[in-house]
Amino acid sequence: MPRSRANLKVIRPAPRATARAPAVDDDAPASSTTQRIVESITTAIVERRLMPGTKLAEQKIADIFEVSRTIVRQALNQLSRDHLVTLEPARGAFVATPSVDEARQVYEVRAMLEAALVRQLCARITDAQIAELRAHLRDEREAIGRTDVPGRTRLLADFHIVLARMLGNEVLARLLTDLLSRSSLISLMYQSSHSAEASQDEHVAIVDALQRRDARAAVRLMEQHLHSVERNLRLDPRAPDLEAVLRPSHE
Repeated sequence: MPRSRANLKVIRPAPRATARAPAVDDDAPASSTTQRIVESITTAIVERRLMPGTKLAEQKIADIFEVSRTIVRQALNQLSRDHLVTLEPARGAFVATPSVDEARQVYEVRAMLEAALVRQLCARITDAQIAELRAHLRDEREAIGRTDVPGRTRLLADFHIVLARMLGNEVLARLLTDLLSRSSLISLMYQSSHSAEASQDEHVAIVDALQRRDARAAVRLMEQHLHSVERNLRLDPRAPDLEAVLRPSHE
C-alpha cells in the first residue's frame, strides 16, 4: 500500500488549537513534553484525523511543538512501543499500518478482556455509575446528532475506558486505551462500515443489561458488539477478477 503524505498539521491536539501548538515551557520536564506529543498523535489517531501510513517527519513535528528533535524522537519511540508508529531505517517514522492478523488478534484480546470486565462490573456497579454511563450515552447521541465526527469517535471509544475505570482497575483501563488506539488504526486501514449509530445503540443495550445487573446478557451484548465491529472490517478482501478489471469497456 502506498504511503500517505498527509500534512502533519492534523496532529494538533484539539480543534481550538491555533496554527502552531502552544510553545513548551522551557522549564517543563522533557518527559512531560514527550508525553504531550504522544498524547496529541494518539488523539489524532483515535479521532481518525491521522491516517495509517502518514509520514511523521521529526523536524516538522519539532517545529509544530517548538521542541528539539531529540524530544520528538523520544515520543516516536514510545509510540512505536505502543504499536501506533512504525520506525523504518533510513526512511523515518510512519503511522502504523496494522496487518490483518494483528487486527484479528486485537479484537480477540478485546473480546476476552471486555467480556470479563462487564461480568465483574455487573456484580458491583452502583446506581451513581449507571447515571454516569447514561450521561455518557447522551453525550454520544448529541455528538452523532450534530455530525461531530472526531467528538463522537472519541466518545464511542471512551465508553469502554469508562467501564474499566468503574471497575477501579487502572491497569486494565490503560491496556484498553492502548487497544482502542490500535482499533482506531485498524478501522481506518480496513474501512470499517460499522456506523456510529449502530455502536451507540449497542452501548445503550450494554448499559441496560448492567442496570439490570444481568451479567449473562451484558457479556453476550459486549461480545456481539465487538464481533459486529470486527465483522464490518474488510479483513478478507476478494482478489480482483483481472479480466473484469483490465478488459476494455465497450459502449
